[in-house]
Amino acid sequence: MKKIGIITLNGNNNYGNRLQNYALRKVLTDLNMDVYTIWFLKDNKFFLKDFIKKIMFFSLKYARYNNFKKFSHRYLKIKYYTNKDIELLYDYFVVGSDQVWNWTIYNDFETYLLTFSPKNKNIAYAASFGVSNVKDEYQKLFCNGLKNIKDISVREDNGKNLVKEISGLDAEVVLDPTMLLTAKEWDRVSKKPKMLKTRKYILNYFLGNLSETNKKEINRVAYENNCEIINILDKNSPYYKCGPSEFLYLEKNAFLICTDSFHSSVFAIIYDRPFIIFEREDKMEKMNSRIDTLISKFNLKDRIYNGHGITYENLHHNYSDSYKILEQEREKSMMFLKNALNIQDCE
Repeated sequence: MKKIGIITLNGNNNYGNRLQNYALRKVLTDLNMDVYTIWFLKDNKFFLKDFIKKIMFFSLKYARYNNFKKFSHRYLKIKYYTNKDIELLYDYFVVGSDQVWNWTIYNDFETYLLTFSPKNKNIAYAASFGVSNVKDEYQKLFCNGLKNIKDISVREDNGKNLVKEISGLDAEVVLDPTMLLTAKEWDRVSKKPKMLKTRKYILNYFLGNLSETNKKEINRVAYENNCEIINILDKNSPYYKCGPSEFLYLEKNAFLICTDSFHSSVFAIIYDRPFIIFEREDKMEKMNSRIDTLISKFNLKDRIYNGHGITYENLHHNYSDSYKILEQEREKSMMFLKNALNIQDCE
């Protein structure tokens, strides 16, 4: 059994990140691999910080952190290392998914370009830059790093273009790991939030700000359809403490999902729920290539909010064509992984 180490963004605060990590590990495990999520630590301060949080934050904030942590330790098989001398411990390293090559949010490029490992062990699956360009001063570093990865796949069309521009290499556009699993497979890690009492609600999941105009429009739809509104990222809401498992349940059972998030949109598709994508209202990253690629690939441009009010069409949907495309893309994405891992299908 080959041993694989997943290198992805760490932390216990982002639903999409934890769920894509789970999905990638499950897919690789189902391919009969022994799979671990690798966290590199500078020192033991991580554990001290974790202990302090337990003492200080008896609050929604800590409850949320704790629910994320429980999910991570239950499903991600995390291995902690204080140095990167681990090449001999693993047969392959897979970097991805999420914004592992986003140079604007971290500076540990070498880790996410797998420079600690030889090329023949290095694979990028659905890696994302999360931005439209790479700063000039980092071009050489990324060029050398990309050339040290034997098989490169990215999550967005823009990522494919950036890999070519920076290194001259070809990259394959594949599905985000979350889309490799079916709704039934996700149900196995889904959990109903204890505080959920209503059967009909609109799920708001906004990483950016929500304008007063759009807020009023969502409130109108909620009132007319007798729905509660759940703002899962509102730090004053009891739902803020929901972990990844509870988030899945809320996505699956929502009357409507209003979001500016890529992964919230993904789970709306997987769970066959109506959703509306709103443009971000603040200085955070605007609707970028990952959402553009998603809605374009699956013929879902009608899911983008036009600013003129939520309509009957927004509240109803038919993803039958999207599901046909999804099956094709799953086959293509799995073929990339099998080829990269030298797995031969038995006739």
